[in-house]
Amino acid sequence: MENKVSSSKIIIPVLLSYVVMGFVDIVGVSTGFAKRDFDLSPEMSQLLPSMVFIWFFALSIPVSVVQHNLGKKRVLLWGIFFTALGMFLPFLVYSYAVLLGCFVLLGIGNTIIQVASNPLLQDVVSEKRFSSFMSLSQFIKAISSLLGPLIATFMVAQYGDWKLVFLVYGLISIIVGFWLLITPIKETTSEVKASFTSALKLLKNPFVAFMVFAIFLIVGIDVGINTNIQNLLTQQFGISLEKASLGISIYFGALMITRFIGAILFARINTLKFLLWSSLITALLLLLLVLSVSANMSFALIFLIGLSSGNLFPLIFSLTISKVPKRANEISGLMIMAVVGGAIIPPIMGVLTNIYGVQWSFLVLIISALYIFSTYFKLKD
Repeated sequence: MENKVSSSKIIIPVLLSYVVMGFVDIVGVSTGFAKRDFDLSPEMSQLLPSMVFIWFFALSIPVSVVQHNLGKKRVLLWGIFFTALGMFLPFLVYSYAVLLGCFVLLGIGNTIIQVASNPLLQDVVSEKRFSSFMSLSQFIKAISSLLGPLIATFMVAQYGDWKLVFLVYGLISIIVGFWLLITPIKETTSEVKASFTSALKLLKNPFVAFMVFAIFLIVGIDVGINTNIQNLLTQQFGISLEKASLGISIYFGALMITRFIGAILFARINTLKFLLWSSLITALLLLLLVLSVSANMSFALIFLIGLSSGNLFPLIFSLTISKVPKRANEISGLMIMAVVGGAIIPPIMGVLTNIYGVQWSFLVLIISALYIFSTYFKLKD
């Protein structure tokens, strides 16, 4: 570690891969516009996020095995390539089928980026600076996620076409990929790697299974909020889709703020108690959102939900690994696979929306938050 050269010329292109990683959250605003453009049922519209997040389950561990043989930078470049390809598709041909294909490619690309980016970042910074750069990387990703709905809304206002956001994302992906391609990076190699079989066997451990399912639900909450905010606000208060899309930006703005604050506070506070209160507050705020009486009140509640829920993922992730440090590689693989919750929870919400209305679909998120609240007692024991 000591002989690493932490040159900005090497670090910057790696950090920019987190900008491309944040493009995955465009699925939220896209779901609302696609529902309107193609007159989709709630179930059909919620298939879009499923096309993205199902790949975390299918590819996370296989990609980590391939990465061991091909190298992190090469694998990361493939992830950026798949993302760029997916972004150009709906700009060239716009149909529901093409949009599904777009999000399949985006999901594959994002899974690859998620698997490769953190280990590559670890290779280009010193050991004592890695934690701070990890926090910075998540901050960058949150900014990228925040800008997506704003860019889409701007494109509608200026050019009458929200799909221009895909062109912007595609061009940025190409620029980041080319910059990374021409940047020489000396990678470390590992003698130990997690296998698919050894990781799955860990699920026989009740504690590990309980915590992996918590990650499943955390991602489900995040994607469920992202993809249903527009529908909730338009149905409850009759506001335009463009105005409702601002709720997504408010949500990601709150995530950006809370993750930045969390990176500073977590070294100084009891993270287990923080998990307890933040998960309980998230459940209560989600209930209040369903009962909200005005759009402005909902916007405020969405912001508070982002603040309370934004650090649930890193908290569960880090607290679980700290309990079973010798199996960190396998647990990390399982938790990346559990991101598939983002593909499962939204369709369930879509079915409930179609039967009972969008407000009732948020009951899934409230129950999920209460489950995460219960992890405190598992971790405490």
